[in-house]
Amino acid sequence: MNTVWIIEDHAALRRTMVRVLNAEPDLQCTGDFDSCEKALAALGRDGAPDLVLLDVGLPGMSGLEGIRRIKEQAPCTQVVLLTVFDDDDKVFQAICAGAAGYLLKTSSAADIVQAVRDALAGGSPMNPRIARRVLEMFSRLAPKRSDYGLSDREKEILQLMVTGLIKKEIADRLSLSVHTVDTYLRRIYEKLEVNTRTGAVAKAPKEGPVQNLRRRSGEAKSPSRSAEMSWTPGWPKRPRFTAPLHLGASLPPDTKQPWDHPVRTVIAFGR
Repeated sequence: MNTVWIIEDHAALRRTMVRVLNAEPDLQCTGDFDSCEKALAALGRDGAPDLVLLDVGLPGMSGLEGIRRIKEQAPCTQVVLLTVFDDDDKVFQAICAGAAGYLLKTSSAADIVQAVRDALAGGSPMNPRIARRVLEMFSRLAPKRSDYGLSDREKEILQLMVTGLIKKEIADRLSLSVHTVDTYLRRIYEKLEVNTRTGAVAKAPKEGPVQNLRRRSGEAKSPSRSAEMSWTPGWPKRPRFTAPLHLGASLPPDTKQPWDHPVRTVIAFGR
């Protein structure tokens, strides 16, 4: 025998639902209340039922808060929301708070019994719109794959993009046509949710072969050129001048005049 409580402030509706449930051989309404406060007091005193039919618009403690409190004290108890209209927002909030589903107060006796049985069997009585919103919410909360669902070929092309190769160079390296590489790039952009090459490289997976390749390419930096100009020992002391010097660049004018001493230029290669 499955036990059911009803929390509904409309006395006539509450009595009708009690009669409907008690007419079923496998259901028994063991408690009916006009407020969440009274139901919670009985919950601590008498133990928890298998299911609670709960009105969303109660005086005092609201039905949404009641769901949270009931689930805290009786996690295994199923809660089905009772509402007058298909209020998507309130029903969605109730589902997020722990309700198993909802039921319109205008439902027939057969629909009430069916909804209770569905919830007791592990189902969730609700309309398709609410079901879609719940699915979308869980889809957003689900952890995203670190590789964004890229195929092996897409990862390979992204690796080559990280090293700086352009579309034609990637095509030559992989023996593909430029058109095929362009198709792969569109798929990569779509999966990474970017619109540019720069965005794709910046959003490349943080671990795995792409990141390892990025680290290796970052370590292989080209040597920088720097120049140091100094006066030969023994020459008249002049202020020392040290500055970057590119090959082929001329020295600043003030280093040539008014002195007649030649300048020794040392070109040093390094990081």
